[in-house]
Amino acid sequence: MKKEKEIFHSAILPNGLRIVHLETDSPVSYAGLVVQAGTRDEGEHEFGLAHFVEHMLFKGTARRKSWHILNRMENVGGELNAYTTKEETFVYSIFMEEHFNRALELMSDLVFHSNFPVAEIDKEREVILDELNSYKDDPAELIFDEFENLLFAGHSLGHAILGTEESLRTFDTSSGRSFVERYYRPENLVFFSMGRTPFQRISNLAEKYLCVASNGFRHPDRKKPQTSIPHSLRKKKETHQTHILLGGQSYGLHDAKRVPFYLLNNILGGPGMNSRLNVSLREKQGLVYTVESNVTSYTDTGVFSIYFGTDPRQMEKALSLVHKELKKLREVKLTTTQLAAVKKQMIGQFCVSSDNKEGTFLALGKSFLHYDRYDSLPEVIAQIEQITASDLLEVANEILAPDALSQLIYY
Repeated sequence: MKKEKEIFHSAILPNGLRIVHLETDSPVSYAGLVVQAGTRDEGEHEFGLAHFVEHMLFKGTARRKSWHILNRMENVGGELNAYTTKEETFVYSIFMEEHFNRALELMSDLVFHSNFPVAEIDKEREVILDELNSYKDDPAELIFDEFENLLFAGHSLGHAILGTEESLRTFDTSSGRSFVERYYRPENLVFFSMGRTPFQRISNLAEKYLCVASNGFRHPDRKKPQTSIPHSLRKKKETHQTHILLGGQSYGLHDAKRVPFYLLNNILGGPGMNSRLNVSLREKQGLVYTVESNVTSYTDTGVFSIYFGTDPRQMEKALSLVHKELKKLREVKLTTTQLAAVKKQMIGQFCVSSDNKEGTFLALGKSFLHYDRYDSLPEVIAQIEQITASDLLEVANEILAPDALSQLIYY
């Protein structure tokens, strides 16, 4: 699949804030700010604060009420959005190119001048509590949070992004301001954009709106979690299906082995209907509707997991088939033909997903935040092409060994 060459530009503002822009020939522009601060950066009594702050950014600044924030981009047909992860907070907008100034000025106001009004805090707390309670009603979602807490017991990476009802009840204006003062500092942010606006204009606007004073660089004080001891835990839930999640720690963002492991995961339980787990559990045996494997890479560690739901009477049979597929990956080396086929599939998936402009844009911000670079599609393809069958065997035996896997079951 031939794709035009991707061109990106980057610079650093005088206050240390990084900017990066990816050229596209489209009248629609994308722009955002990503902060290197998330759930793992919360203090002992702050569970859910990073996500709470993200919500409150939209509820008032020194210049605007929440209503004015809500309408600023909507009135010109644009979108304004945000989300929180374990390690980052994103605030971004999608809009017609002529509104670049409007979008950047607004996002700068939200990130650097939010004032966390008391009346809005009380309302938003109830909104997040509703979100938390709805999440608890969905075992297929809740099990992922509980599994990470099992893997990272006692570490901030194990905390749920939404926090707890008890912690949410304690948040106030000073809580929000304290978190922002700690982490929303220029050196800890990246401004990223995509579209046809000339980079010189973007640089000029960034200097106008983002050259806020720095009160000293403070990189998040992150401690790498210890290697987890495998656990097996069963929890009684009022559900028709039995929900199973098994997995363990894997490779972080700066570990070269993460790339072959992404390919291995794609073979095992990736999005393709021909993944080994889907063929074995669903197509051949009809034991599940959904079975998937996932990899999440954090800065210094990662999580590998396999999830499926099944009839309680079929649980042991399904688990046995999962372990059979894991054993094959640990013991049977892919042939040259098989390796070429799985690479071709993954490259095709990357090419297709690259047409999702919002996904490409958000990946640009995350990549520059953590790596100070952006890997173009040809560069990603080159990394996949270099993977050998021996690489796959090595990572399979490191991550998929039976004595390295934890297991959580809702029954």
